[in-house]
Amino acid sequence: MTDRTTDHPSERTAGIEHADREQVTTLTRAARRASLVLAQLSRAEKDRALRALADALEASTEAIVAANGEDLARGVADGMPQGLQDRLRLDADRVAAVAQAMRDVAGLPDPVGEVVRGSTLANGLQIRQVRVPMGVVGMIYEARPNVTVDAAALGLKSGNAVILRGGSAAASTNVALVEVLRKGLADLGLPEDAVALLEGGHGAVRALMTARGEVDLLIPRGGAGLIQSVVTESTVPVIETGIGICHVYVDAAADLDKALAISLNSKTHRPSVCNAAETLLVHEDVAGTFLPRALTALHEAGVTLHLGNRSEVVARAVDIPYAEATEADFSTEWHSLEMNVRVVDDLDAAMDHIRRHGSGHTEAIVTEDRAAARRFVAEVDAAAVMVNASTRFTDGGEFGFGAEIGISTQKLHARGPMALPELTTTKWIVEGDGQTRS
Repeated sequence: MTDRTTDHPSERTAGIEHADREQVTTLTRAARRASLVLAQLSRAEKDRALRALADALEASTEAIVAANGEDLARGVADGMPQGLQDRLRLDADRVAAVAQAMRDVAGLPDPVGEVVRGSTLANGLQIRQVRVPMGVVGMIYEARPNVTVDAAALGLKSGNAVILRGGSAAASTNVALVEVLRKGLADLGLPEDAVALLEGGHGAVRALMTARGEVDLLIPRGGAGLIQSVVTESTVPVIETGIGICHVYVDAAADLDKALAISLNSKTHRPSVCNAAETLLVHEDVAGTFLPRALTALHEAGVTLHLGNRSEVVARAVDIPYAEATEADFSTEWHSLEMNVRVVDDLDAAMDHIRRHGSGHTEAIVTEDRAAARRFVAEVDAAAVMVNASTRFTDGGEFGFGAEIGISTQKLHARGPMALPELTTTKWIVEGDGQTRS
C-alpha cells in the first residue's frame, strides 16, 4: 500500500495524490538532467537529431495511424463533434506533414547563443545578453496530436526538455508518438527523457501545474476552460495561449471580391482551428451589395449562419436559412462550420464589437481606405491584425517560424505565434580582467 503520510494537506484537498506528485518529481528530475545535455548540443547535432526523428516518425506511420484509429473510434462512440474529430485525426499524409514540420524546424536558425545586446563599458567590462534555453517546459493540451511532435521538435531545437500532457481523447496516439520519439533519441545516444509523457488524471495535471522550481515554464493549449484552469491554478510560470474568437470586418471601402474570398477562406479553410473566423462584420454602406453574395456563398459551403442586426433581412430576401444570433453566440468559438454575421454602422462600431467579444487572437479588416486600415491596426487589441488578408495566416508555419508551440494572446514575453525564440530566456555574461567595483 502506498504510504501517503507525507502528503501535504493542501495537496490532498486539491486532489493531488502522493503518486501524482511522485510521478511529476521523477519526470522533472529526469527532464532536468536531459536539459543539461541538450543545452550543450551544437546546432548541427540538434538538426541531425530532428531529421532522424522525422524519419523515425514516417517509418512508424502504420503504428501511429492505428493508435489514432483507436482514439477516433472512442471519440465517435462518445459523440465527439466533427470539428474535434478533425483536430484529432492522423492519416498517412498528416503524419508525413508532422514529420516534415520537424525537418522544417531543423532548417531554422538556432536561437541558443544569440547575442540580444551587448557593449563594452568604460571600465573595460564586456557585457552581453545571450539567449539560453528555459530548461524544462511543460505542455498541457487537448486533442491535437501534432502538438506532441511540434513541442518535442521546438523543445529539442531550443535546448529544452519537454513534459507533455495531452488530452485523454488522444491518449493512444500520444503514447505511440512519444514512444517513437524516445526510442529515436536513445538510438542517437541522446537522453530519451528530453521528451516525456505525463500520465494520470486531474491530480497529475495539478501536480505538474504546481511543480514550481521543477518546471520552468508551462504552456496550455486548448479550449477556454483548459486555459483558464491552468492560468488560475498554476504556481509555475505560464504563457497564456488564448482561444480564437476572430473577426473579419468588411469596411465601406472594401474591394468586395477580396472581401468575399477572405471571408470564405477565414471561415471554411479549416473551421476547427483557433485562427478561423467566427464573426463577419459588414459596414452598412456595403451590406446590401455584399451580404447577398456572402451569405449565399457561406451557405453553399455548408456554413450554419447566426444572423443579427439587419443581416437576417438579407437572408430572408435571398431565401437562406439562418438562426437568430444571440449575444452569447458572438462570444463563442464554434470550432465548426458556423458563423455569426452582423451589420455595423461604421468602423467605430466594428471595433467596439471586437473589443466586447474578441479574444485578442486575430482580427482582419478588408478595406482600400488606408486611413481606416491604420486606425484598425492601431486601435484593435490583438496578437495579430490582418489588412486585406485571411485570419488563417496567423500561424507559425505561415509566418516562417516552422512549427509553433502555440499562439499567445498575453502581452508579456511572447505574443502571437510562439516558436524557437519564445522558448528561450536570456543570461547576462560579463567578462573582465580583474575589475572590482569601487
